Amino acid sequence: MNNSKEGDAPLAQTIIQLIKNEKLQNVQQLVRLTKERTSATEKEIIEQVIRLQSQGKIKLDESPAPTPQKLSTYLKTKRASWYWITMILATTTAVTVFTVPEAYPIVYIRYILGTIFVIWLPGYSFIKALFPVKPPLKTSSESLDRLERLLLSICMSFVLVSILGLLLNFSPWGIRLTPVILSLLTLATVFATAGIIREGQRQMKEST
Repeated sequence: MNNSKEGDAPLAQTIIQLIKNEKLQNVQQLVRLTKERTSATEKEIIEQVIRLQSQGKIKLDESPAPTPQKLSTYLKTKRASWYWITMILATTTAVTVFTVPEAYPIVYIRYILGTIFVIWLPGYSFIKALFPVKPPLKTSSESLDRLERLLLSICMSFVLVSILGLLLNFSPWGIRLTPVILSLLTLATVFATAGIIREGQRQMKEST
């Protein structure tokens, strides 16, 4: 019995390392990679995976739903949630700025939404349009991907807002609240829509 447990230790460690370091799509891929690195049989690997999951040492996510073949259907999936959140945030901010009075404490709603609207939303939608699936720099984990996209979004927002301010300064409308808000709303909508279209096309292409 002890020999069995000692023999399972390297197998368990290999499985844990693969789940930690590799971006696995399903259990079959985990079994295949484990067989390549160990002498264990498929039955032994599956039993070890079940044992590790029951012990709470690993967590197996549900298999992702198949990617729909139509963009209109793709917009209804969980993958497109970022697009609807972006649209809701942008629209809500614009409506709030024009309707909520500058009276305390309700004015803080304008400040919070306005900050997100200016320093994050334009850059985020622009980065999504350029890199719909993965950020430009390859990282070792999904959390670093999110951090990279966040930093790029903030930096790009400053660039886009600066360019927009320069253009409005030389336009008949000038740098006033209404043209600034409407311009940022337009930028976010156009870039986010381009991003979801490219993302949907990429996902549908990869699934075929």
